Amino acid sequence: MKKFCYLSLILALLLYAGTTATATVQSRVSPDAALKMLQDGNGRFVSNGPKRPNQNAQRRLDTAEKGQQPFAAVLACADSRVPVEVLFDRGIGDIFVVRNAGNIATKESIGSLEYAVDHLGTPLVVVLGHAKCGAVTAAMEGGGVPPNIQAIVDAIAPAVAKVKAVSPEKSGEALVPGAITANVWQALADILRNSPLLREKVKQSKVKVVGAHYDLKTGKVSWLGPHPQQTQLLADSAQ
Repeated sequence: MKKFCYLSLILALLLYAGTTATATVQSRVSPDAALKMLQDGNGRFVSNGPKRPNQNAQRRLDTAEKGQQPFAAVLACADSRVPVEVLFDRGIGDIFVVRNAGNIATKESIGSLEYAVDHLGTPLVVVLGHAKCGAVTAAMEGGGVPPNIQAIVDAIAPAVAKVKAVSPEKSGEALVPGAITANVWQALADILRNSPLLREKVKQSKVKVVGAHYDLKTGKVSWLGPHPQQTQLLADSAQ
């Protein structure tokens, strides 16, 4: 019995060591190459010439047996009109997708992105906003909503307030496009402020964290780039 317990302990330690050793996987592509892959895929989607890579049975079996190594992690809105893998013309195991209403950077969302970067070796993080976002519109309009939806509205409210402050001449629907972009910037800032892990990866140039905007009508993704104050955010968060 003692010999059995001893062998079990040794096996457990070996398994733990193997897991720890592979917890941080080195990506096979650079952040810039990963971004180019998304851009090219979206170009194919917009031009109605998708290749639909990695969408066959063999890819399904490979990822089931060998695991995943997505080249991009995307924080997107839960809106059903924003099918992330489809609009980037990618397949199984390519994109680690985190979704919620309003693409807000909650603690759970940031933790999911950290998992993709640290455990799976993902070199690119994208916050993807989109046109006519219902969550942002609800935050803009205000009014009574159920408590759980109110939590989403409250998370978007600071972005709405910023847009109203810089565009006092606008109101209602005219403010929504700006608020959608501001909400993307806010999510990027929240990620950098609240994730020491991702901040360090960005400082080391191992990971890029960028914003983007998806047009529901054209299918085109416009790239916003890193947060305009990324350097300051990295410096402030380190203190």
